[in-house]
Amino acid sequence: MTLDPFAAAAASAAQLAQLTGKSRHDVAVVLGSGWSAAAGALGPADAELTFADFGGVPAPTVAGHEPFVRSVGIGGRDALVFLGRAHLYEGHSPDTVVHGVRTAIAAGCQTVVLTNAAGAIDLRLRPGQPVLLSDQLNLTGVSPLTGPPPPDGYPSRFTDLTALYPVALRAAARAHRPDLAEAVYAGLPGPQYETPAEIRMLAAAGAGLVGMSTVLEAIAAKHLGAAVLGISLVTNLAAGLSAQPIEHAEVVSAGARAAASLGELLASIIRGLR
Repeated sequence: MTLDPFAAAAASAAQLAQLTGKSRHDVAVVLGSGWSAAAGALGPADAELTFADFGGVPAPTVAGHEPFVRSVGIGGRDALVFLGRAHLYEGHSPDTVVHGVRTAIAAGCQTVVLTNAAGAIDLRLRPGQPVLLSDQLNLTGVSPLTGPPPPDGYPSRFTDLTALYPVALRAAARAHRPDLAEAVYAGLPGPQYETPAEIRMLAAAGAGLVGMSTVLEAIAAKHLGAAVLGISLVTNLAAGLSAQPIEHAEVVSAGARAAASLGELLASIIRGLR
C-alpha cells in the first residue's frame, strides 16, 4: 500500500471503471465468510475481476472468501460485489483491510453493505439467522484513520460514529424481512476464537455478536460519507455457550446452507434503496 491510501483507492477505482466499462457504481457489497455462495442470487455479473486486476487487496487466505469482485446490475443500480475481504489476522495493515471499501466509495458507491459470519453472544440469536448490526465495538486495537491526516478534500479523521449504522437503512432492510433482529457486533482481531471469559466480558459490554472483521471497514466507509448497513449471519454460539467446539469449517458450511436466502435478502434490500 502506498503512503497515501486515499490516492491508492482512487487509482484502484479508476482501474475498476476502465475494466468494467462503468464510470461509476452505486452500492458496494462485501461478502463475509461463507457468504460468497450468495453472490449468484444477486444476478448475473456484467463483469468479474480479480483483486489483482485493480490492486491493493491481496488474495484471501481464508476458506469461504474468494479473490473476486463483480459488477452487477440490481434494480437499476450498479453494485460492486466483493466475494471476499482482507483481515488483520492475515497480517495486513488497517489500510489494506479497508482498501476495497475505500475503492468502492471512490468509484461512486454511497451505500456500503458489510456482511460477516458471527458467533452469537445473545442466546436469543441462533445459528442460521441473519442479524442487522445496530452498533459496534472496535476491539481490534487499531483504526484505519490512524496515521497522517487525510489529504486536502477529504473529511477530518475525527469522525463521528454516533450513527454508524443508520436507523433508516435498518428500517429499509426490515421492510423486506420484518423478523430481522438487531445486535451490537464486537470486532476482535483473531484469528483465535474467544475464551469463555472474553465472551462474558463482551456480553457485559452489550455485545450480542462477535467476529473478526467489519468494524474497520465500517469506520472507513463512515469517514468518507457512505451509509453503512451491516448484516451478520450467525454461524455458531460463542465460546462457553455451547458444548460443541468452534470450527471455521462450520462457519463456512452455515453460510453455504443459507446462501440462497441471504442472496435474495441482499438483492431485495438493494432494489429498495432510495
